[in-house]
Amino acid sequence: MEAAVAPGRGAPAPAASKPSGCGKHNSPERKVYMDYNATTPLEPEVIQAMTEAMWEAWGNPSSPYSAGRKAKDIINAARESLAKMIAGKPQDIIFTSGGTESNNLVIHSVVKHFHANQTSKGHTGGHHSPVKGAKPHFITSSVEHDSIRLPLEHLVEEQVADQPLFFLLLLSLLNVKMMKMKTFMMICFHLINKVTFVPVSKVSGQAAVDDILAAVRPTTRLVTIMLANNETGIVMPVPEISQRVKALNQERVAAGLPPILVHTDAAQALGKQRVDVEDLGVDFLTIVGHKFYGPRIGALYVRGLGEFTPLYPMLFGGGQERNFRPGTENTPMIAGLGKAAELVTQNCEAYEAHMRDVRDYLEERLEAEFGQKRIHLNSQFPGTQRLPNTCNFSIRGPRLQGRVVLAQCRVLIASVGAACHSDHGDQPSPVLLSYGVPFDVARNALRLSVGRSTTRAEVDLVVQDLKQAVAQLEDQA
Repeated sequence: MEAAVAPGRGAPAPAASKPSGCGKHNSPERKVYMDYNATTPLEPEVIQAMTEAMWEAWGNPSSPYSAGRKAKDIINAARESLAKMIAGKPQDIIFTSGGTESNNLVIHSVVKHFHANQTSKGHTGGHHSPVKGAKPHFITSSVEHDSIRLPLEHLVEEQVADQPLFFLLLLSLLNVKMMKMKTFMMICFHLINKVTFVPVSKVSGQAAVDDILAAVRPTTRLVTIMLANNETGIVMPVPEISQRVKALNQERVAAGLPPILVHTDAAQALGKQRVDVEDLGVDFLTIVGHKFYGPRIGALYVRGLGEFTPLYPMLFGGGQERNFRPGTENTPMIAGLGKAAELVTQNCEAYEAHMRDVRDYLEERLEAEFGQKRIHLNSQFPGTQRLPNTCNFSIRGPRLQGRVVLAQCRVLIASVGAACHSDHGDQPSPVLLSYGVPFDVARNALRLSVGRSTTRAEVDLVVQDLKQAVAQLEDQA
């Protein structure tokens, strides 16, 4: 598939290609980019902020001279902009290299905090360890990004995450006659699995709050559920999860158990809908700049950083970011991230309304051109909120695998799913299979994600391009 850059509004297009917003509609070089969930172009204002920082704030932010002080001022201003975007506090923001680091930092910190408590004679802050020698237990969903799933699977392989407790399993066996078989099987499942991957509901598309709470053990330390899925756009019930965990924590504290922390990866939601950490009620929130027209760095929100919520560094060095993330700060990138956050704060409602209008029009046009029986909208679940820009669909047909259709397209630039799964070949997305999408339908899936500058006219071009691609493939049969 041909690569192309989709410039921000008002930015000049590269001479080598004419992606969305440039050129005549009948130009063979014209491309329409619809993969904004994978990455977004830099807004012109973001480029300007980064360029000015390179020229004027090249000094080390820890230095006392003017170029260093300028850099420090830019970093502090960006921290305030990020905090404002999520309705948090600037002192609770830590800059990172991106979402993967932020997610790994959360998991790393929870493991370190658990073992620090274990070695301090089994308790900390008055909360006693449930079982001597136990390991921390994590709860997540079956549709998380790889930067959550893989670190947790690694912990299991390294036997750092919670192991089954044999005596509890034996106790369950002794009492099995008093249980319903389903209840017994659930207990065995939770004891055998060190990290619990809660399946998403095939009715709502969400990780059910009751299922998450049912997976809790005495050793549970973290619930991490993405705010919105990157392939389907389904928004998870994070506020309700946080409320239920908070209520459960009161019982745990009374029983002498440490509270459970809640983390959400907000990479896909930021810039597409309002994100408020107070409404969400989370302890950690991951921020990814290149998903909302910023540079490829990120940040991590930690509620009451170092006071109410623990954070342990993975790196050690010069003490930057209050020792939580040392290393000389990348001032230009941070300046760009701050400007991108500022634009989201100012324009989020307008961005959301525009993207929803264009996405809905896209789905209407697909059904009109191909017929409702032939188009399967993989991310529509009645009553479930989804991101305003995401359309995951399949065109039914034996020769219409998503990758094959995209390879035949001349205008559309999109993907079959998450960019990190681009090496899966013709295998259907595990995420779509988790949602209950049939194998043959999931294999034909395309993920089209529109952006701030996508137009209805471009939707028309894309739908015609898809029609021509499908016709050519079926003629070859």
